[in-house]
Amino acid sequence: MRSSRHPFLALRRARILPRWVRDVDARASHAVNRHRHLPELDGALAGLSHRADRSRLWFQIAAVLYVIGGASRRGAVRGIASLVLGSALANLVGKRIFGGDRPLLKDVPAPRRLKRTPTSASFPSGHSASAAAFVTGVALESGRSGAVLAPLGAAVAYSRLHTGAHWLSDVIGGVALGSAVAVAGRMLVPARPRPEPIRRGSMVELAALPDGDGAVIFVNSASGIDPLRPEPVAFLSGELPSSRVRVLQEGEDLMELVRDAVASADPPHVIGVWGGDGTVANAADAARRAHLPLVIFPGGTFNHFARTAGAETIDDAVTALRSGVGRRVDVAELTIDDGQPMTVMNVASIGVYPRFVAEREEMEAALGKPVAALVAAFRVFARAHTLWVRVDGRAARVWSVAVAAGQNSSVSMVPLQRRRLDDGVLDVRVLHARGRMPRLRGLVALAFGVRASAVLDRVPGRAGLATIEAFTAEQVRIEARSSTGEPVDVAHDGEVSVGERGMTVATVRIVPGGLDVYGLAEEEE
Repeated sequence: MRSSRHPFLALRRARILPRWVRDVDARASHAVNRHRHLPELDGALAGLSHRADRSRLWFQIAAVLYVIGGASRRGAVRGIASLVLGSALANLVGKRIFGGDRPLLKDVPAPRRLKRTPTSASFPSGHSASAAAFVTGVALESGRSGAVLAPLGAAVAYSRLHTGAHWLSDVIGGVALGSAVAVAGRMLVPARPRPEPIRRGSMVELAALPDGDGAVIFVNSASGIDPLRPEPVAFLSGELPSSRVRVLQEGEDLMELVRDAVASADPPHVIGVWGGDGTVANAADAARRAHLPLVIFPGGTFNHFARTAGAETIDDAVTALRSGVGRRVDVAELTIDDGQPMTVMNVASIGVYPRFVAEREEMEAALGKPVAALVAAFRVFARAHTLWVRVDGRAARVWSVAVAAGQNSSVSMVPLQRRRLDDGVLDVRVLHARGRMPRLRGLVALAFGVRASAVLDRVPGRAGLATIEAFTAEQVRIEARSSTGEPVDVAHDGEVSVGERGMTVATVRIVPGGLDVYGLAEEEE
């Protein structure tokens, strides 16, 4: 008459669980079973319990949340990860440790019984653990989605008591286990924080060009993948009819074009650029050398700097140019092997980080950032080689070194979008390849960031060996050579420069207030 096929598990449960817990279980079961029989409710709860078998219900809901996108997508990923771990702990560990027989079927009204009587050990409830793990995981990323799913999760947990599949303590134990797994997961891989306020730099009064007269705008028509973005030349001709628009051709040097424009009989007052971060960095370099302000029309795929500077859309850029609203911002200068200094708007890096970012951003729209980051990290580390470097004279073996213009509190290896434009420092982050399992530790750090990496760093015997080292500086010198002898690539704002075979020397310095750029003031955004 009992559902368990393992009588010795009942004895183990009796020895482990206090008598008062077993007494509460018996009273709760009796109270539920003596309740008046309601066919509709009994059938609904039995059906719901069956629908949650093997977590089918939660996987279906996760698919819907993933399609919705945004916080719901992140909730789906965290919910499923929590469910898988919570279910494994409940069924493969908890049931073996605690065990226990299930309630007597003769005490459960026949209409409430499940079609298939469970035969595994009773404590804890795997259904309850899965439900709590999934719902809690979703709620940690999206409170709204979690609130909607909470009643459903509670109903699944209660259905195990109502149908006589579990005792009350089994359900409570499962819920506690599942919730704890989700919360522990958040400690390991924190939820995406709310963005910190952007410090966009000191506001300055720039030339107001209502119809664009005095602006030369260079267009990289190959930038971006947004099919809804207007055709650049037609848009600029309509919005800024007096501006001079120049479409960049393959192989043309933007620096030379700006130099020719400045030396012409009608020199410009403003340099404009339509393109992505790489094109913007080149235009910024040219504008700085010509001592002219820059207006950015975000025509790229991600437009990291343009969004931070107050030109999130092309209409924002037009409004700022017409009104003469702008700000003075910090930039960085990168020099490679004693070459010509290059302006860096966001980040310069060497090693695996540039390839990781390229791989992740290629998959991010389809998979979402968390999954794309993990897949990209696996791909990159499958073929990665370490670098031997000296960072300001300190020798180390590393996977990557990245230097961002402006300090950022991001938990990722390096922030791509600046949120501080006037603090006068570089944010330097070194991804070390040291200690035990350097490839695994590097993969975790790259995919999940500083906090997840810190968990592995706290393994006994590894004290003081942080995988990600972070510090700020006004200037940093990086001497690097590949462990394979290949040339070391240096990436900067989406562009890649190839160093010389052997040792590559990259020097980055911050230039406070190095550029005037058009952008909306905070109250206008």
